Amino acid sequence: MSADDAERLARLATDLRGLHSGGMLVLPNVWDVGSARVVEGAGYRALATASAAVTAVLGHEDGDVAPSDEMFAAAARIARAVSVPVSIDAEAGYGLPPAELVDRLLAAGVVGCNLEDSDHAAGGLVDADRHAAYLAEVRAACAAREVPLVLNARVDVFLPPAGVPADGRVDEALRRARLYREAGADCVYPIGVGDPDVLARLVEGIDGPVNGNSGPDLPLAVLRDLGVARVSYGPRFYRAALADLDRAVRRLAEE
Repeated sequence: MSADDAERLARLATDLRGLHSGGMLVLPNVWDVGSARVVEGAGYRALATASAAVTAVLGHEDGDVAPSDEMFAAAARIARAVSVPVSIDAEAGYGLPPAELVDRLLAAGVVGCNLEDSDHAAGGLVDADRHAAYLAEVRAACAAREVPLVLNARVDVFLPPAGVPADGRVDEALRRARLYREAGADCVYPIGVGDPDVLARLVEGIDGPVNGNSGPDLPLAVLRDLGVARVSYGPRFYRAALADLDRAVRRLAEE
């Protein structure tokens, strides 16, 4: 990576980090160059990918099983096509050592990533201390390369495969969030929370920006009132696009 590239990426990363304060960052997740250009053209100041959508486009399953080379190549195409900061859903890191993960992210031209704490091999969740140590090594690798990648630490406690009893999810999410923030995560993403009261407890208890999802009980206005810093949509818009295509071609077939 040249000095000019490092300087450009550092500037984009700083811009992305700044968007997590002073107002809610809304990220309609993208999956390819076309969707990225649409979202940028609509005026959004940053982009984020959804792994479920990207893997589907590439013909793979979600869940940290897609070939990392294909995932980073897709990310690089998106980053080259737009001028705003790009963050990618890096799933669980594809089994890459922290320094190699950071190098692959930077080579793709992206300046942020989600890293989840699901254990896709063994099931359930990765040990929280072990995952925090991984995040800390990722942060150290970023510092060594002088590019402050924005780390969005996904907390998967509320997903059914995590196996956490319902009455213990908030406490476990807060415990993990504290460890991940101490390890250097910029934002914490308790995915799968649809209850405003639960999300309010998490926002209040997490020392730092929180990524939420919109839903029937969590429209943007409610998320903003709760103090959510970042909103993402996962594969929702990708699936909506396919649904529109399905309706269109079925109508065409009836003509």
